[in-house]
Amino acid sequence: MMDTTALDWELDAGWDPGYPELKHVVNRLPANFKERAMTRGIIVDDPSTGITEDQILSEIYGCRKLQSLVLTGVRDLSDRTIIELARTVGGLRGLQINGCKYVSDVSILELVTKAPPLEYLYVGGGVVLTDPMVSAIAKTFPKLQELDVSEGPLITAVSVRDVWSFSRRLRCLSLARCPQLTDTAFPYRVKDRGKKPETEDKPLPHRPLTWIEQLEPLMLRHTAVDMRVLDLSGLTKITDEAVAGVVVHCPVLDQLSLAGCTSLTDNALESVSKLGVSLSRLNLARIPHITDSGVMKVAQECIELRSVDLACEFCRQLTDLAVMELAGLQKITRLVLVRVPKVTDNAIYFLGDHTPTLERLHLSYCDRISLKSLHHLIRRNRQLKHLTVTGVPAARRKGLGRFSEPPPERWPDDQKAVFRVFSGESIGKLCQFLDKEEARRQQAEAKNIPFVARSDDRMDLY
Repeated sequence: MMDTTALDWELDAGWDPGYPELKHVVNRLPANFKERAMTRGIIVDDPSTGITEDQILSEIYGCRKLQSLVLTGVRDLSDRTIIELARTVGGLRGLQINGCKYVSDVSILELVTKAPPLEYLYVGGGVVLTDPMVSAIAKTFPKLQELDVSEGPLITAVSVRDVWSFSRRLRCLSLARCPQLTDTAFPYRVKDRGKKPETEDKPLPHRPLTWIEQLEPLMLRHTAVDMRVLDLSGLTKITDEAVAGVVVHCPVLDQLSLAGCTSLTDNALESVSKLGVSLSRLNLARIPHITDSGVMKVAQECIELRSVDLACEFCRQLTDLAVMELAGLQKITRLVLVRVPKVTDNAIYFLGDHTPTLERLHLSYCDRISLKSLHHLIRRNRQLKHLTVTGVPAARRKGLGRFSEPPPERWPDDQKAVFRVFSGESIGKLCQFLDKEEARRQQAEAKNIPFVARSDDRMDLY
């Protein structure tokens, strides 16, 4: 057995004592002293493991080379652990505590004060932060590359402006579902560079303007050339001007989510189209005011798109034309058209003929789609690995349910009855079943007898 002093020297010298693959421990704790010595990260994202805060605290003291922690699965995580982490771990580079409702500003302040410059920090989804803490994070951690402050009910434009101003190395930023954010939280699109935007005379408002609404436009001299992923989902108060400013400030975005930004129109999509070939993933779900024109503009300019989400129950203005334009994308692998009511068989036939790269397609609750068009789609798209047609009336035909994945147990009976999700080998089996049914139909027509659908694999016409 190697003594502690020798192991300390070897670790400090960069020597590998035989555990080169052991870098992160996932959903468990280090088993022995050597694992603790070599562990660089602990990931606990599954609550069913039963790992508690006290166990995490003991590992913090033992894992002296710890660099990253993911503790979203520790149900009782509180300020105590974060404070000890900031005081004890000198090489900490990243922390993810999304959804930990017992963590507050107290521990985040200690983290900002005593922790080394972090490279990624995820404190959204339940950790209630205030503006002073978000501003302190932006000003204190100059190396920050990933930041998640989503679902922050108290976060306003004041702190988010500091993020844009001081966190210049950000590659990933999530501001999703922060209800207080408005256009003033985002960079302003300077139309005449060098001139301050002139204020237009407007009639008196129905109510006094708040101090946040009176903030000056955020005009920045730098651009976020490293920004690749931006999540603005659920920001119902932002308008097309905010998207225009973001696109100018972040010209090489790879992934952009605007889902649930209900005030956006086609003007926002025109701004998004300026991202061009850099954009590969776009989420436009639950935006009721976009039309075919805006989607076509994006599809024509952003030719490297691989994933597009247009799911919206109230998108009454999207038709087959938008889907056909998206089908022309050469690298599209994922397309979501859930609850788009005007999608018909024409779009499905077009997808089947022009999207050989399509792997995942979601068509749930598209009422105008027939089983014949779905058959054509899965027969032509050999790369298709996942097909969702939940709630499509044609998919309720008898015999199809046996190829579907089982519905979630918590769903009510009426939703279980319409659940139709096909993936993997079941898509091939479904195609074979529909091929057989088509052959039976042709035989019935040739013999001039009524066609009767079957739920099994037999070829009998009666």
